[in-house]
Amino acid sequence: MSYYKGINQGVSQRLGGHHNAKILLSSVNFAEFVALKEKGDWDTQAQLLCDEAKRLENAGADFIILATNTMHKMAKQIEAVLNAPFLHLADATANRITKTPYRTIGLLGTKYTMTLDFYKERLIAKGITPLIPNEQDIEKINNIIYDELCHGVISDQSRCVYLDVIAKMKAQGAQGIILGCTEITMLINDTHTAIPLFDTTKIHIEDAVSMIF
Repeated sequence: MSYYKGINQGVSQRLGGHHNAKILLSSVNFAEFVALKEKGDWDTQAQLLCDEAKRLENAGADFIILATNTMHKMAKQIEAVLNAPFLHLADATANRITKTPYRTIGLLGTKYTMTLDFYKERLIAKGITPLIPNEQDIEKINNIIYDELCHGVISDQSRCVYLDVIAKMKAQGAQGIILGCTEITMLINDTHTAIPLFDTTKIHIEDAVSMIF
């Protein structure tokens, strides 16, 4: 919903009047992917996403975006089946960070995004040093995403957990924080902390709108 609304608003702001984006949308069953992740079955997830991406391309999509950070673990497989461009979320985020003076950046997201290499390697390739929380905090961050934020539950207690983790990462040298999950912005924004935040959803949307033009 954030992507659909944000892209349409971005196009409307550029063109004015009653303009909006022409969007081809494929929505998958999240529960199916959660179950596959818990089993460690990334191959099936990759195939499912490749099939959906190809359907969008065949339907006439000029480019493809994947509106989730974690599922970019399968980005290389998706890119391999497409002729249309694929706008990689981590690359968009890394490019935005390189326009700032910050190079040591804390990464928050699901435990897969924080601990696996698929996301961090795209940051490192752009000269960015990613920091992640300790093992205990990784579990806290991940559980809040899946048990609360995915269900629309916003808790002041959970916000304090996130802010505590951010404070620890800042103390370890983080100059900014990547909000590397579309749900995190439900809980944390610039009004809650002075450290620069990189909202991957917002960045991805802005780059998608730029690609339209």
